[in-house]
Parts: sequence; structure tokens; C-alpha cells
Amino acid sequence: MLLPQNTYLRLEKTGAVIVDIHVIPNASRTQADGEHDGALRVRLHAPPVDGKANLALQAWLADALGIAKRDVELVRGLTSKRKQLRVSAAACVKADWSALV
Repeated sequence: MLLPQNTYLRLEKTGAVIVDIHVIPNASRTQADGEHDGALRVRLHAPPVDGKANLALQAWLADALGIAKRDVELVRGLTSKRKQLRVSAAACVKADWSALV
């Protein structure tokens, strides 16, 4: 597995990858929008209400990487704009990391 050299992607000892994300909710559409303070900036169409933005972010990341939603887990930032998501080690092998660049 070869990860792109980005400050927002970190390989764990287990083989999983942590993705640091800065979320901007209530955008007109969901898309990656460059970097912000060492994190991938993602504009989310979903509102930050009742965890909808978190679920939309997990679904977007899984779709962008071409992996199953169950392989993406929110680790940190439940109510914050700054979040950390973990991509499981098994999914990292088949993930399309170039989609985040």
C-alpha cells in the first residue's frame, strides 16, 4: 500500500490509516476542497444536526476511496469541525487514495 504524501493521512502500527478532516457543513454540495491547517477540507451538503454530517462524511469518504462504509469509523470530533476518521487496515489495501489528493 502506497499512501500519498499528505499531512492529513497517517499510517497506524496496525496498518489502518487516520484521516484528519476539517468539515464545512451546509455546503451546496459534498466535495473535497484542498487543505486547511494540516487537514483535508471537506464541504458537506448535510447539516450538523443529530449526527447527519458525521454520517454523510463517513459515507463520502468511503465512496471517494471506493470502499465499504463499515470500513470507515469516526475516531475523534463527534461535535467538532475537526474530525479524525480511521480507515481499516483491510480496506486500506484496496482504497483509491488518489481520490483525496
